[in-house]
Amino acid sequence: MKGWMGKFKSLFLLTSLAIILAGCGRENLTALVPKGYGAESSMNLIILSTIVMTFVLVIVIIVYVIALIRFRRKKGQENFIPKQVEGNKTLETVWTVIPIILVLILAVPTVAATFDLADDTNASEHINIDITGNQYWWHFDYANEEIQTSQDIYIPTGEKVYLNMLSSDVIHSFWVPSISGKMDVNPENVNTMYIEAYEEGVYWGKCAEFCGPSHSLMDFKVIAVSPEEYEQWVGDMQSVDPEAEPQDAVAQDGKAAFEENSCMGCHAIGSSPAAVGPNLTNFGDRSKIAGFLDPTKENLVDWLMDPEAIKPGNKMTGNYPDLSEEEANSIAEYLLQLQPSEITPESAGN
Repeated sequence: MKGWMGKFKSLFLLTSLAIILAGCGRENLTALVPKGYGAESSMNLIILSTIVMTFVLVIVIIVYVIALIRFRRKKGQENFIPKQVEGNKTLETVWTVIPIILVLILAVPTVAATFDLADDTNASEHINIDITGNQYWWHFDYANEEIQTSQDIYIPTGEKVYLNMLSSDVIHSFWVPSISGKMDVNPENVNTMYIEAYEEGVYWGKCAEFCGPSHSLMDFKVIAVSPEEYEQWVGDMQSVDPEAEPQDAVAQDGKAAFEENSCMGCHAIGSSPAAVGPNLTNFGDRSKIAGFLDPTKENLVDWLMDPEAIKPGNKMTGNYPDLSEEEANSIAEYLLQLQPSEITPESAGN
């Protein structure tokens, strides 16, 4: 009895722990608190499928209990053989038709939502952003606005934003759980979907397709701001002067070191489309460094000194001369001062 109670207690503890941990997470990184049109569509499908599965579970339990009670072996009937019934057309029809109906109930809304979110009929009337997935970062090109940025994507609330996605290397998957569904990002073809955020805020995005050793670190952020703030951000980004000299002396040394160490060969400041690395125009305003590090000078220096130790397999490793700690500090100071706009992740929703 003691052993049985011990197993029961362990099972109860594990079940309770699973239920508690299932509630853990961040509000801006969950599909269960929809803050956008795509996430709301997904949530409706989740609710529908849960209702259908619950219905099936209840029916199975009822049938199981009836069979268990009514047809159990009774005392004195150990050798009793019940009447053999085969080919009951009514039953066969029921358990064939009902699953078909349930599948249709699930399939029709799912297919409709899929086509809806991929519909680009009116794309030309809205904001269009060309997205490129790279190992292990994201590039965003606002074609009509002539703005390039990376890692943080700014959108206005209450408006459809069309995303045209292509990979530069392997297959990635674009997913912002709180405001949209997933879309594969392939190297062969452009996939298009639109997103629409209902509320201002910073929403976390993930690559949802295994793409290499640092796949789990391939994060990005969607910054949803009011339409007025979005227009201000666009204007601020368009007016950036890549040649502008920082006022701080250390940052001036950093800019010189940035240019001398061939950083400009991969990274652009401004709207240059030629860069092969992340665009740094508003680097100082970003919510994270390398997609997941807190935006502190110490973390940036560590990244510049040894990016491979922080994000294995990244394509920045070995593509620039070794930096002294003094050079890394000055470059970090320069990059963190690249703050062209008052519209930042910190101001979103405030």
